Amino acid sequence: MHLSKFTDYALRVCLYLGARQDRLVSISEIAQAHGLSHGNLMKVVKNLVDGGFLKTTRGRAGGVELARAAEEIHVGEIARYMEGDTSMVDCSSCILKGACGLTRALREAKLAFYAHLNQYSLADALHAHPKTLSLLLASVPSEPLDEGRD
Repeated sequence: MHLSKFTDYALRVCLYLGARQDRLVSISEIAQAHGLSHGNLMKVVKNLVDGGFLKTTRGRAGGVELARAAEEIHVGEIARYMEGDTSMVDCSSCILKGACGLTRALREAKLAFYAHLNQYSLADALHAHPKTLSLLLASVPSEPLDEGRD
């Protein structure tokens, strides 16, 4: 199964915040650390807030943070929420629409995919490879951003 860039960015945001559970983080900081568009991350963060994965604090000293501990947020939850309830394939123009023997198998495969990802929390992902956490922690911008907080 292929995850969208939107989901990829959401996972990156959550991992970055999981490595920094001790403070609020600006979207600009995350964008700079990952080399991603600030505008795209704004949309991703809004979606994650709407889904209950993140919470925001407004104002000059504001930013974003995980809404729950990294141990309580599962990778499959994020992926499933971000991907939505779409089919793996577009059946709208297929001659087998409504009579296809693959529809059930594809739906079950998708559910199994998310179930497997749900075996791993953000905390598990942060500690699964010995370099993950140190790379994320080292990615803090060297100079404070003068754009204000998100």
